[in-house]
Amino acid sequence: MNKQQLILIGSGVGLFCLIYFFGQTIPPKSTTPPPAEAGAPGNKPETIDIKAILASSKEQLTPSQQSYISQLESAVVRGDIKEQQIKVYKQMAAFWRDSAHLLLPYAYYSGMASKLENSEKSLTFAAHYFLEGLRQQPNPALKTWMAGEAKEMFEKALAINPDNDSTKIGLGSCYLFGNISENPMQGIQMIREVADRDTTNMFAQFMLGLGGLQSGQFDKAIERLIKVVAKEPKNVEAVIALAESYERKGDKENAVKWYTNSKQFFTEKEILQEIDARIAQLKK
Repeated sequence: MNKQQLILIGSGVGLFCLIYFFGQTIPPKSTTPPPAEAGAPGNKPETIDIKAILASSKEQLTPSQQSYISQLESAVVRGDIKEQQIKVYKQMAAFWRDSAHLLLPYAYYSGMASKLENSEKSLTFAAHYFLEGLRQQPNPALKTWMAGEAKEMFEKALAINPDNDSTKIGLGSCYLFGNISENPMQGIQMIREVADRDTTNMFAQFMLGLGGLQSGQFDKAIERLIKVVAKEPKNVEAVIALAESYERKGDKENAVKWYTNSKQFFTEKEILQEIDARIAQLKK
């Protein structure tokens, strides 16, 4: 997989844009039966072994790259000064992003550095990075792990600045999309608190719109997403989510309108062909 945006089109009933990719870093599955779907009574989602993922990621490196990252790993263990550990974690994160082009290890080490640094800026940057990734992550266990990481950092950031609405929305979104609670309403309530107090907060409107789409409340999703695209007409994910909401509601005319609108954001031939095929299907 090379370093580029990965666009997944036509996934079942909609179009989704994956802004972040995480590489082939998931170790091979065991021969044990797959777990029941998350959220089913009495069942727990499969857990992620991040150390196994990092080890699998290292196997994809060249010998010289493996030697370099091993030196950095040793430096973290030896470092007894927090500032030195933060520096090494950032070096490791930069390596995985810029040289290895595997963004799951990058996200992990960025998060480790942020937790040690414990500044609102670094914590929220890393937390939002995880949040963006988990919303588009198809692997349930990895999604839950990412949500847990984001949740921890959002909570640390809120302890520093309890009045940051973006952080509150981010934390609520972890519950809403990350399968870390049996009660998703816990997350919705956090986001609604901001949306009800500040109706101009488009991040809150967007998350609630996506939540409505996810739960099948298409009228509510459309109401929220219409507000977002009116204020942020270049928000491609909001445009596509709005088109999908109309499609799943059965409003083919408006679905065609917004899928057509989304074409302006893409130049890739394959994506445009897929959108055209979707539009043609809706016009039948």
